[in-house]
Amino acid sequence: MRNQNRREFLKTAGFGAAVVACSGFMTRCQTSSKKPNIIFILADDLGYGELGCYGQTKIRTPSIDKLAASGMRFTQHYSGSPVCAPSRCTFLTGKHTGHSYIRDNDEMGERGDVWHDPNLEGQRPLLSNTKTIATMLQREGYTTACIGKWGLGGPESTGHPNKQGFDFYYGYLCQRVAHNYYPTHLWRNEEKDVLEGNDYFYPHQRLPEDMNPDDKASYASYSGSQYAPDLMVKEAVEFIRSNKDRPFFLYFATPVPHVSLQVPEDSLHEYEGVFPETPYRGERGYLPHRTPRAAYAAMITRMDDHIGRIMDLLEELGLSDNTIIFFTSDNGPTFNGGTDSTFFNSADSLRGLKCEVYEGGIRVPMIVRWPGKIRAGTMTDHVSALWDVMATLADITGVKTPEDTDGISFLPTMLGQDQQREHDYLYWEYFGRPAQAVRWGDWKGVRLKAKSNPEGPIELYDLKNDVGEKNDVARQNPKIVKKVEAIMASRTPSEFDKWNFKG
Repeated sequence: MRNQNRREFLKTAGFGAAVVACSGFMTRCQTSSKKPNIIFILADDLGYGELGCYGQTKIRTPSIDKLAASGMRFTQHYSGSPVCAPSRCTFLTGKHTGHSYIRDNDEMGERGDVWHDPNLEGQRPLLSNTKTIATMLQREGYTTACIGKWGLGGPESTGHPNKQGFDFYYGYLCQRVAHNYYPTHLWRNEEKDVLEGNDYFYPHQRLPEDMNPDDKASYASYSGSQYAPDLMVKEAVEFIRSNKDRPFFLYFATPVPHVSLQVPEDSLHEYEGVFPETPYRGERGYLPHRTPRAAYAAMITRMDDHIGRIMDLLEELGLSDNTIIFFTSDNGPTFNGGTDSTFFNSADSLRGLKCEVYEGGIRVPMIVRWPGKIRAGTMTDHVSALWDVMATLADITGVKTPEDTDGISFLPTMLGQDQQREHDYLYWEYFGRPAQAVRWGDWKGVRLKAKSNPEGPIELYDLKNDVGEKNDVARQNPKIVKKVEAIMASRTPSEFDKWNFKG
């Protein structure tokens, strides 16, 4: 379908009225003549402590704080992985990384030098016929859109969003391209949207030694005319307006605040001169920036403004009361590209950052707002994970939860009910820095160097008394360690040898 025809389809296709059936929770959900709209916002590398409603004091996030004040804030919610692609796979398929198809970022280097060839786009794709949240909701009469960063299949691949249940797509198909917020193009469905005024430059480079790091002009070449996140929120607004009269599902996968550090000047001005700064010359990859702390804070505040625009639009269109908004992050805060997670207390009191299976790498914010259903200003310590969202949306829309999911619906928690099922355990595996992790009750087990030493020592932490994972109590609790070890061994082997543990 050509782009013009597809957009016209999204504006005119009718889906008939339906009744919310909340699968097992009918008596506790108010029926409606229209299924609830669903907006799922996924930030990129946003830490547990980087929002005002989670204790941040240096970065302004009024819109997200308002979202939390009018909804429910989760204090023990986990991402699907400590890095992007596998986390997004757990969200879309409802399977943790011990069962999912994508278990790490995979650039498929066998295609050549993917990092320096701008014509190569996309990571390892999802397989055709994958059951995703989007295909599930399409069958229920929802118009579906993914806007933002994808990372689960490039152009013409089986993983393209249009082949995974999304009627409309706009954004970065490739995670590498998303390292630059002023790309030469984004994708609208299966066609390039060329961005005039954005010239190509490599998104991983140092500031030349002959350039003055204190001179703003030295950084001019790392910018462009069209800022990708601004274009994405514009498309999100258009999608909502075009589908205001029918149930819609919007997966808004903002690339913020993943580096590179790039933000328009009108946002940067708010934070310039506020923090002590040392210019970042690009020593640890990505692009240099004269005021890296100000840039990072400004990126998050601009993202917050985008979310505010979506919330305001829902109010304008009279959709707020029948729209569920989820907000979370794909993993913990990063450690490179000029960012300063220590300065911003990005992981709060949690140990570790992105690429680690300690709490700081996988415990993330989660906020849900559903006026009239979720009591405003509430907080829960229910233990949940990104792979629970599929089961939760199935519950909300009256669909039978897929049998092969690892997720458990947290709808009862959202509704303030007492029938909430709990996980026996949560499990993660990661191969960039090979490790496994298990949460079992309040116990947290971590095995490092798991690929070369799959039977190696397991660290054990009591999260109830040691959320910062400072005291390894494995020696004092050998029976707990044995249980954790058994859970780690219960994983399903991957068809790809590099995503298996062996000596």
